[in-house]
Amino acid sequence: MARLGSKKIGIWGRLKRLALTDVGALVRGLNAGDLEQIEQLLIEADFGVAATLDLVEFLEGEVRKGSVKSEAQLHAALRERLRVMLAGPANPDDIVRPITGPAVVLVLGVNGVGKTTTVAKLAWRLKRAGMNVLLGAADTWRAGAVAQLELWAERMAVPCVSGKAGGDPAAVAFDAVEAGVARGMDVVIIDTAGRLHTQDNLMTELAKVVRVIGRKLPDAPHEVLLVLDGTVGQNAVQQGRLFAEVVPLTGLIVTKLDGTAKGGAVVALRRELNVPIRFLGLGETVEDLEPFDAGRMADILMESGEE
Repeated sequence: MARLGSKKIGIWGRLKRLALTDVGALVRGLNAGDLEQIEQLLIEADFGVAATLDLVEFLEGEVRKGSVKSEAQLHAALRERLRVMLAGPANPDDIVRPITGPAVVLVLGVNGVGKTTTVAKLAWRLKRAGMNVLLGAADTWRAGAVAQLELWAERMAVPCVSGKAGGDPAAVAFDAVEAGVARGMDVVIIDTAGRLHTQDNLMTELAKVVRVIGRKLPDAPHEVLLVLDGTVGQNAVQQGRLFAEVVPLTGLIVTKLDGTAKGGAVVALRRELNVPIRFLGLGETVEDLEPFDAGRMADILMESGEE
């Protein structure tokens, strides 16, 4: 996440100018105008309404109680609040493994979020960790998606099960799990169709994929990871809610934060979806997938940022 920090997406420089309008601001308390400006700043940084209200209420309360009387105390308090809001599993990159058979990881997301590339990045990461990985190219609806994943698989020397373009995604998913079991693989990662979350028929197809996988391997999928574009704000939150209605999510992978000054999106997604962020996608190569670190992300958000 060091490269993310180098992009200066932090909000502290702007926030302290609002909260510390004069040397006595923290002593006298924040007035309605101060709080309104802080809310606007956080909304503009893609924190979303729920996380913004949480942070503003926290800040107002700490100042009123007298717990925060200096710039350093304000910085430390907000940083810790962000860390708590972003907290997730201690080892976000650990994939749930069943007692027998391969772990089945289902990767979801709409077109354009970098889903298929993220599948390749995850496969590469697990392979480097010593696991035998098999890919399932079940994104049969998007032209070129199967070929794209097959190319990644060839580059990484990872087996890939695929079907015909326009074919049945559930059949491909079933075949991939079956091959994973037969070959003694450790992990099977299935790339699903980049469904538009507003299309009910395609969401129904996703539910079918989940049922078929479960029939082949009980308790599968063991992980359901949703890939979201961190630059689209509340649209990503809405996508997450609708996908979660079809299948319970075990984690989020947030992409495209390397090119944005709106890092608050990760807070909005964590707060409003109540699903842990497991990875951040920070580039286009197979190396560009980083385990999410709540403390480090809080540090980045509380950097000075671009002036």
